[in-house]
Amino acid sequence: MLTLASKLKRDDGVRGPRASNPASDSTRRVSVRDKLLVKEVAELEANLPCTCKVNFPDPNKLHYFQLTVVPDEGYYQGGKFQFEIEVPDAYNMVPPKVKCMTRIWHPNITETGEICLSLLREHSIDGTGWAPTRTLKDVVWGLNSLFTDLLNFDDPLNIEAAEHHLRDK
Repeated sequence: MLTLASKLKRDDGVRGPRASNPASDSTRRVSVRDKLLVKEVAELEANLPCTCKVNFPDPNKLHYFQLTVVPDEGYYQGGKFQFEIEVPDAYNMVPPKVKCMTRIWHPNITETGEICLSLLREHSIDGTGWAPTRTLKDVVWGLNSLFTDLLNFDDPLNIEAAEHHLRDK
């Protein structure tokens, strides 16, 4: 897999030493987000839950990827759920933007794909929201847990789905 780090090394070899062309220095500057992502993507791929798969449509853009979750237990066992994850420029000070692309009847996911997961909130009352110490691995494990132990019928985003569950499991 081509990563940002390997692309930067390759580009350095093609362009030669930095001192020879100072004007190109500013165009090749790597953001803090991209430096973090090189490390975090490697860690994520090494620690991916067995029910999850990540896909980078463009391996040179680590800030956008797709996650597929295939739960192996619970109400959603056997389903296949797609998420799009976009990491903003201000990452790791702000959480990634996540949207569920699969239409699902779930108490913590709306039919339009919005997700209620405390670690994706910039400000959380319970103290479990986003913090700069969190990583993409936390996001993926959190999304995976929405189909097992984090399934929340008491404080739902999709109230109809939660009420339906209470009436008829």
